Amino acid sequence: MDRRLLLELIKDPRAQIGELSQTLSIARNTAQARVKRLLRTGILRNGGREIDLAVIGYDVVAFVTIEVNHRELDGVIAALRTHAQVLEVSEIAGRGDIWCRVAATDTHHLQSALRFILRIKGVLRTETELVLHEHIPYRAQPLLSGME
Repeated sequence: MDRRLLLELIKDPRAQIGELSQTLSIARNTAQARVKRLLRTGILRNGGREIDLAVIGYDVVAFVTIEVNHRELDGVIAALRTHAQVLEVSEIAGRGDIWCRVAATDTHHLQSALRFILRIKGVLRTETELVLHEHIPYRAQPLLSGME
């Protein structure tokens, strides 16, 4: 039930308790109690709009820079989209062609994701950087606060 609740909150972070209970076919009090527990345990953070992957067991995060055959770029991106451990993908300028963020439960799980990436048609090589600690999570507030 918690997984289904988290999936609904990802779809619509502003969903109200009543909407969640109706969508999931559970009592309103059950939905409210579960959301409160997810917040208390730290799985949900930032007021329920973000999921702390480390709390649910995905405490290994890596940034992977991928060099690709440019004729295969669209296919590489499509293949990356199919892999659940790939959280985000960006086409970049500079060293490499694609940058992606990958989450894993441990280094063996990360290795399997990296092997998946290397087997994608058009991938020439990868470079992986492990995240040791997140000091500043993704944020937009300072940027918006500085706008005039």
